[in-house]
Amino acid sequence: MQQRRPLVLFLVLLFSFPCYTLAGNDPSQPGLIPINLPGGAIIQAELANTPQKRAEGLMYRTHLAPDRGMLFTFSQAEAWVFWMKNTKIPLDLIWLNEKKQIIHIEQNVPICTRTDDSCPQYRPNEGALYVLELAGGRAESLKLQRGSKLQFQVP
Repeated sequence: MQQRRPLVLFLVLLFSFPCYTLAGNDPSQPGLIPINLPGGAIIQAELANTPQKRAEGLMYRTHLAPDRGMLFTFSQAEAWVFWMKNTKIPLDLIWLNEKKQIIHIEQNVPICTRTDDSCPQYRPNEGALYVLELAGGRAESLKLQRGSKLQFQVP
């Protein structure tokens, strides 16, 4: 029995401490996909690929790290409309076509504090298959512009 105590103690200690990874450096983080930007930066994006996830988006969040975002995916290209209802941080909205090229950007879109459904709506003039949301000001600091091509794989 004496020899089992060190093993039991080791297992208790092993499972008592949380495991940490460096955010943004672990491509296997559940629910995040890496998006490679033209300048070499990588954004780890949450995937909004269901009606419920797309409807909630980044609502109620009070912070979005500079290396994080949310990627909305759609089954067909359309001029998808976005608004900022219940969104507590300014965002950059970036629409991409099926080639993953930027077709439209709305920068530093302000929060909307209206309690009804009359928040301003934002849309591109062309059909988009993806929309990437980043913290307000990130598109400019990353030098993203119309025509820039992003690289990512949607599961």
